[in-house]
Amino acid sequence: PETLLKKRAAQKKVKEQRASQLSHDIQAAKKKRQVIFKRAEQYVTEYRRKEKQLVQLKRQARAQGNFYAEPEPRLVFVTRIRGVNGLAPKVRKILQLLRLRQIHNGVFVRITGATQNMLRRVESCLAYGYPTLKTVKDLIYKRGYAKVDGRRVPLTDNKIIEQSLGKYGVICMEDLVHEIYTVGPHFRECSRFLWPFKLSSPKGGYSEKATHFIEGGDFGNRERFINEFVERMI
Repeated sequence: PETLLKKRAAQKKVKEQRASQLSHDIQAAKKKRQVIFKRAEQYVTEYRRKEKQLVQLKRQARAQGNFYAEPEPRLVFVTRIRGVNGLAPKVRKILQLLRLRQIHNGVFVRITGATQNMLRRVESCLAYGYPTLKTVKDLIYKRGYAKVDGRRVPLTDNKIIEQSLGKYGVICMEDLVHEIYTVGPHFRECSRFLWPFKLSSPKGGYSEKATHFIEGGDFGNRERFINEFVERMI
């Protein structure tokens, strides 16, 4: 009987500890949800303010008989549209550095002098341009996978993001989208955290892979037209 009493006491203690831990976890999750909602609201306010500001600047310029030149984009989305056949070793190496190892792989790239030169060298294998907020969100939410310990993990929970990027203040999907879209201070870490996107062949097919987009083909810089192209590939 004494051992039975001890066993019951131990079981009761474990049960109380579990209940306490569960209550603590529920409270912590509730607080975190509130923080995430507040951040999401802040980001939406920021995006709307920037849009309004841009419209106002364009109207002011038009009223004075001028044109408003938008600031140079700092973010491009790059997708590979050619395979490996007939590629020079240097071109293969640059594609490897861009993490575009397979056809229809896609990555976000920050525009710098170095990345512009790299894109120019391998332009005939790529379609790239300036993504909108909607495109960034669609890619991360619909096709987003994380690189965790060398494994490709689907982004099904904010905990996956927090465990890897929490030290940079990125704890949820909205933080990740914001850091990528605004090319924030921890863009590199967030971009590396995302596994290269595996997209489908575009609906409706290609026009002419061997011809530049300007001439009615597919490869090269599409600027804002990349958004329609990516939409067909998601």
